[in-house]
Amino acid sequence: MGGTTGAGDIPASVTTAALVPPAVPDAPPHGLGVSLPAADALAKSQGTFPYAADLWAEGLLWAAVLRSPHPRARIVSIDTSTAATMPGVRAVVTHADVPGDAAHGRGVADRPVFASESVRHHGEPIAAVAADHPDTARLAAAAIAVEYEPLEPVTDPEAAFGAEPLHPDGNLIRHIPLRFGDPEAVGEVVVEGLYRIGRQDPAPIGAEAGLAVPRPDGGVEIYTASTDPHHDRDLAAACFGLEPDRVKVVVTGVPGAMGDREDVGTQIALGLLALRTGHPVKLAATREESFLSHVHRHPTLLRYRHHADAEGKLVKVEAQILLDAGAYADSSAEALAAAVAFACGPYVVPHAFVEGWAVRTNNPPSGHVRGEGALQVCAAYEGQMDKLAAKLGLDPAELRMRNVMATGDLLPTGQTVTCPAPVAELLRAVRDYPLPALPKDDFSGSEDDWLLPGGPDGAGEPGAVRRGVGYGLGMVHMLGAEGADEVSTATVKVSGSVATVICAAVETGQGFTTLARQIVQEILGIEEVHVAPVDTDQPPSGPAAHGRHTWVSGGAVERAARMVRTQLLQPLAHQFGMSTELLTIADGKITSYDGVLSTTVAEALDGKELWATAQCRPHPTEPLDDTGQGDAFVGMSFCAVRAVVDVDVELGSVRVVEMAVAQDVGRVLNPAQLRARIEAGITQGVGAALTENLRTSGGHVRRPDLTGYALPTALDAPDVRIVKLVEERDVVAPFGAKAASAVPVVTAPAAVASAVRAATGRPVNRLPIRPQTAAVAATAVAQEV
Repeated sequence: MGGTTGAGDIPASVTTAALVPPAVPDAPPHGLGVSLPAADALAKSQGTFPYAADLWAEGLLWAAVLRSPHPRARIVSIDTSTAATMPGVRAVVTHADVPGDAAHGRGVADRPVFASESVRHHGEPIAAVAADHPDTARLAAAAIAVEYEPLEPVTDPEAAFGAEPLHPDGNLIRHIPLRFGDPEAVGEVVVEGLYRIGRQDPAPIGAEAGLAVPRPDGGVEIYTASTDPHHDRDLAAACFGLEPDRVKVVVTGVPGAMGDREDVGTQIALGLLALRTGHPVKLAATREESFLSHVHRHPTLLRYRHHADAEGKLVKVEAQILLDAGAYADSSAEALAAAVAFACGPYVVPHAFVEGWAVRTNNPPSGHVRGEGALQVCAAYEGQMDKLAAKLGLDPAELRMRNVMATGDLLPTGQTVTCPAPVAELLRAVRDYPLPALPKDDFSGSEDDWLLPGGPDGAGEPGAVRRGVGYGLGMVHMLGAEGADEVSTATVKVSGSVATVICAAVETGQGFTTLARQIVQEILGIEEVHVAPVDTDQPPSGPAAHGRHTWVSGGAVERAARMVRTQLLQPLAHQFGMSTELLTIADGKITSYDGVLSTTVAEALDGKELWATAQCRPHPTEPLDDTGQGDAFVGMSFCAVRAVVDVDVELGSVRVVEMAVAQDVGRVLNPAQLRARIEAGITQGVGAALTENLRTSGGHVRRPDLTGYALPTALDAPDVRIVKLVEERDVVAPFGAKAASAVPVVTAPAAVASAVRAATGRPVNRLPIRPQTAAVAATAVAQEV
């Protein structure tokens, strides 16, 4: 049965940092619905968990990569002779040394392993070196003489339409013209807006690293923090000119991933060097190299026009969405599909006309980052809803309530929302949740100084602080889209009192290994469950994105465990003349409905080993057609956020006081893990709203380090109040659960921007919000005082 976890279950005085439920004597010690701790939590907290940067091998060589200092240039010549003859240097490889495919990429193989005739973005790899010592490798890479002919970079995505082609495939990656309803429809009230979203970086806690080890058969093994090892293996093997079975990818500890781990360029360079030298080769990227090499969130330009009637009901939405893909296509076509499909948000819109484009430029490459496409449009359509509310004189929450979608409504793509869509319930929950107390009038105490935007020494004055309350409603799709074959395979083995799960679903911090243990515990009643390390000798399970491992890989584990359960129970059921459905497994014991049979799982196994392999494949989807119509998504998840901010309107500094969150989660499988994921997503969204923007100038990345790129710290993280978790199970999803991480990231920036609008009266049409946007003229402040 479904249900809700409401404010009564989560005291208002407690933030999510303290939401690990206390032990309940009658609660089961394991299984679904329990806050089972992660198996690797202790090792990670003690610093003993092995990450890719910790790898070592006998005879190890070190790699370094030479990268382009230009965003666009023609390569006149590359001279590696000086580097190759340096003492300690074992190999230097360039484009001429790639024996197989010269390019790779997700969906479109347009990114060269090493640039040959031209470079298309700052930091593009030109060559790689293997040497006895990391310093030698770096010095040798710097000694490679490359003669460039710098060219004028194309950095404005609008200019890309008329610019000369930057790539043989042209500058336009994809165009989606969505047409839904009557183009002649108009509303009594019209508001327009222009919005710009910056370039957010995944900024993983650990930079890219890996180790490649040559094999006696002429193949190579690559140890790295991959999130999709089979896809990476296939791309690498094609570039090496080898059959896939001669390349093995072994997943090492992943220090968090939100898209950046899907770039295989580092792995290919390592493999080439290992094959060339016959030695293991390791690379540990610097933070600067990390910023330059992996993909980022798409910077986006959005133009909107909303039509509504006099009561505030939406009539038509018109939008133009332009995604800056950077130099290569990567997952830009997928991001554009999400942006166009969700351009109107979780609202009922009878008529929608959206033009979406993704174009190549000479900016840093863009790709998959949590909530791609959906985050950008959420900030824009929620800005429009605030404008519409102001023009109609309505409360912003009330305007939204009059337009929210529900199960059975249509997306502008023509797809019916068949999954639970409790958007109104979510909005009511955050709207009605008590507001935090106003800050004290007296800021003289040192502890109270933290209440000022900017913290201690922020130079602010209490009289210049204004409080604002804003709302955001967001939605994301789950799993792949537009016909992607979403399939995962899992094997469950039971021997004695121990179960083992073999599944190539990578643990990236989303908690899959913990969930897999809980599934087996729930179905087989075995407490000790181990999840095997991931490599490409196992059947593929696909990428760790869009919450797909909770659904697809979790579903495969569930099916395999149920098959083992049947194998275990059938002999007993036959012996006692009853159906297996009349037998239950709990806490390691098997009992019958009438109590006649009672034995342990270990006794029933009687020394046998049972195992089963199963697949999970959700129902198929279809690509959007020439008018943007089609059933492109398997399912959707929704979130409502109310942001409360304090703004120093003289300095333009912003402090996020509180974020109240209500989210549709399907079913809570691990309460502590779920709440931690929501809190982390909200914090990442706050970063996108206020601080995170990888800045460029003429295509050059400015200050690619963690001093130039401002991540929110623990002191910047707001109080996160989880007001309601709606558990209305999605009947087509295993366990009924929904993805939890992406939708709070998508929604939080829009809510923060809405709150800053309320505090300042400024339009706030750019993310991250700059001080000059949040500041009000000094004369206006004086008049208010």
